[in-house]
Amino acid sequence: MASIKQFQVTFDCAEPERVARFWCEVLGYAAPPPEGFATWDDFDRSRPPGHQGPAFASCADPSGVGPRLFFQRVPEGKVAKNRLHLDVRVGTGLVGEERLATLEAECTRLVALGAVRVRLLTADDDNESCIVMQDIEGNEFCLD
Repeated sequence: MASIKQFQVTFDCAEPERVARFWCEVLGYAAPPPEGFATWDDFDRSRPPGHQGPAFASCADPSGVGPRLFFQRVPEGKVAKNRLHLDVRVGTGLVGEERLATLEAECTRLVALGAVRVRLLTADDDNESCIVMQDIEGNEFCLD
């Protein structure tokens, strides 16, 4: 059986371009236009009337290490908690007050981008602290 070497994470959303820009800022990703187009606007203009407007967008890790993120417009809104979420790993290897300070600094940066802080989960016997957040369309993620 062949092993999978690549995967992408797909977000259903109302405003794909806006959500893609948010995640590019969070992760330091880039949003190159589809192959053969200089910009996303050029791509959009190439689509038939009635199908213009960003129905999807994507962003990728410039280093090629992280997964591609794909954002597609869907008509329905978010109605329940995510069954899958991203952990944004900013505190890896840090513990205690140093970890909390790093998480809080990143939380402040992301709130300025439009994220919402939900709650701080403090360290216990099994886990270090993390901050539960939501992106600009309410998708949960953790600063870990």
